[in-house]
Amino acid sequence: MEVADKMPQKEQAPFQPKTQRGWQTQKRIIRAAEQEFGKRGYHNTSINDIATGAKVAPGTIYIYFEDKYSLYCHLLKQYGHEIRMNIAEAVRRLTDRLEIERAGLLSFLKQVRKQPYMYNIIWESLYINPDLFVEYYENFAHRYRVQLEQAGDAVTRMDKTVMAYILMGISNFVGLKYVFFDKKADLERVVDEVMTFYRHGMAGLGQAAEAPAAQETEN
Repeated sequence: MEVADKMPQKEQAPFQPKTQRGWQTQKRIIRAAEQEFGKRGYHNTSINDIATGAKVAPGTIYIYFEDKYSLYCHLLKQYGHEIRMNIAEAVRRLTDRLEIERAGLLSFLKQVRKQPYMYNIIWESLYINPDLFVEYYENFAHRYRVQLEQAGDAVTRMDKTVMAYILMGISNFVGLKYVFFDKKADLERVVDEVMTFYRHGMAGLGQAAEAPAAQETEN
């Protein structure tokens, strides 16, 4: 049994390269890990598999990461960081909360389409170490809740944590359907449909549909 397949321990911070060559090598290792974890799953991937994909010697990986688990944890954190940074850039000039939600959702869906293994790798954390799974989504929910609280009651008077998880759930499962299952979906159209739901709510959708019909009858 190799070191990487032992029971996961506390994650160790990755080595910080001091040269451009070192950064490039580390990036290759991370990209190879993403490919191998995404295709094979965490437990079926070995350090040797990752080394082959990165075109480095297996021992080189241990210069940058303590073990396979540390590499996986780093990749998971990188996903969270990249998603947040991409969304922040997409909404940077927006002030309307609904416009922010639309731009944020579209940014997330586009990123997942570019990195299709994200779902596999993030959700597998539930079976690798449930604490990782909880931490990943709790961190997202906390940041989302803060944003909703800043928007105040103009958005909703609901419990902001409940609201954050509702919105995260919509993003996750819309992405699952229209990126993971249906890879050719028109993401702009899908997001517009989601925004119709956001604007009117489940009960309000029926009322919104009835209004034009009532106007036609009057005319």
